[in-house]
Amino acid sequence: MRITSISRILALVVPVLLCLNSHAFAVGGQNEAPVRETATAVAPAAPATVAAPAAVPAPAEGAHAAEGEEKPGDLIMHHILDNSTFAFEPFGSIHLPHIVVGGYDISITKHVVMIWLASVLLLIVGGIAGSSVKNLSAKQAPKGIANVIESLVDFISNDVAKPNIGHGFEKYLPYLLTVFFFILFCNLLGLIPYGATATGNINVTLTLAAFTFVITQVSAFKAHGLKGYLQHLTAGTHWSLWIIMVPIEVLGQFTKPFALTIRLFANMTAGHIIILSLFFIAFILKSYIVAVAVSIPFAIFIYLLELFVAFLQAFVFTMLSALFIGLATQHEGGEEHAVEGAHH
Repeated sequence: MRITSISRILALVVPVLLCLNSHAFAVGGQNEAPVRETATAVAPAAPATVAAPAAVPAPAEGAHAAEGEEKPGDLIMHHILDNSTFAFEPFGSIHLPHIVVGGYDISITKHVVMIWLASVLLLIVGGIAGSSVKNLSAKQAPKGIANVIESLVDFISNDVAKPNIGHGFEKYLPYLLTVFFFILFCNLLGLIPYGATATGNINVTLTLAAFTFVITQVSAFKAHGLKGYLQHLTAGTHWSLWIIMVPIEVLGQFTKPFALTIRLFANMTAGHIIILSLFFIAFILKSYIVAVAVSIPFAIFIYLLELFVAFLQAFVFTMLSALFIGLATQHEGGEEHAVEGAHH
């Protein structure tokens, strides 16, 4: 059974690799053609008295050809970075509209399209799961996708929100569940062929972290009031240390969303870079042995690891958001009693 599975995987991956390799050689041949034509055009002029001036344009043409050559690093960055073109090789490409309103560029990019797609899928999957659960009796258990969604909802509710936030965690569940499933869908869509990972864009992760930051600060104000919030910034220290503690606490409020932003962005970007780099090793060395023995097996392993990372990073972002909200809203009665005991 293992041999059969491996042969099926190779039967799917090797033809794709061969097509990509032939495309790479074709691009290399196209880039080398202008250089050969330039060399042919310059060669007859060499014996003439003006040979030196005539040979000057040759390096410029060669440099221009080298600049137009697509390198592996350029292709990797083109796949990772956001742009306004969806490439569906070898079927063609779709150019998204460029929109400028009032001097502001609000063009639709492929990461924006993936965000819309993730949102639509969330609505569809949530609607299907919700309608199937509504029709069940108390003694019936959900099946299929409704069972999966219910398991994830119970996990976020009982193992993430409740332990980290404590009393009143129910009012934060809609946000935490939305963040978890949205990040999960964006991560999984980035692993589909011709797809793009919206969570690999730092603007997207920064926006999600900003939502957590705003909810955390508003919840802290509601839980403690203005006086309690300001006392929290002093960390319960003597007034003589406030000049040190207040800047540190204020800085700490902003390092939390910064950590959320960088963690999700870096993890989702790194996996794609590693997979593409493993494939380009075979193209750079121009060896089918390296492709079959190194590039394909390791790329498949990293791809399967990325499936796990997609769930893991959605969980980590949700768990840290719940933790930050819990730290901001909890009443530190134990610490207050300790401070009073120290004064006595």
